[in-house]
Amino acid sequence: MSLLGRKKADLAGVDPARVPPGQYVTERFPVLHAGVVPRVDLSKWDFRVEGLVATRVVWSYEDVKSMPMTEKILDIHCVTKWTKLDTRWEGVSVKEIMSRVEVDPSATHVLVQAEQGFTANIPLPDFTHDENLFAYRFGGEDLAPEHGWPLRLVVPHLYFWKSVKWVRGLRFLDHDTPGFWERNGYHMYGDPFREQRYWGD
Repeated sequence: MSLLGRKKADLAGVDPARVPPGQYVTERFPVLHAGVVPRVDLSKWDFRVEGLVATRVVWSYEDVKSMPMTEKILDIHCVTKWTKLDTRWEGVSVKEIMSRVEVDPSATHVLVQAEQGFTANIPLPDFTHDENLFAYRFGGEDLAPEHGWPLRLVVPHLYFWKSVKWVRGLRFLDHDTPGFWERNGYHMYGDPFREQRYWGD
């Protein structure tokens, strides 16, 4: 496995400013998650948008795949200290999703919901960053099940646990509330460049 600290990254021609403190660069894509990889039946799969919205929305996988596709090249940073640079994702931008729902002005946060009851909380301004997307392809191929197929959120400016695998929907809220990992000791926000890994960081 190729490992590069920030100083070694500089020597290798990588701008060390791209590598958050305490991180190393890897060419691999480590697999980390709680529980087992879910078995997803696309005929029963749906994506639900609820909470503080004018109208609750339910989309099928075909509905999501029919939306305009976008491609992003992004650096990603895991709380377990690996960073992977220039990853290529294809899917539907968060901006596109947001253009199809009417969110109440009182909403401040979104609780991302996924298979097996997994959740993650994200402030609404962070959720709507231009680079964020719901991905179904990675590196030119369909997303692997262990990396979140059929759909995962990608929020590259926060630690990667916020980039929820096996995503199934969104609940818009007028307050912050901890998701799965946040309830279990991870930071409520999770900025890699401020090393916001755990409670108290």
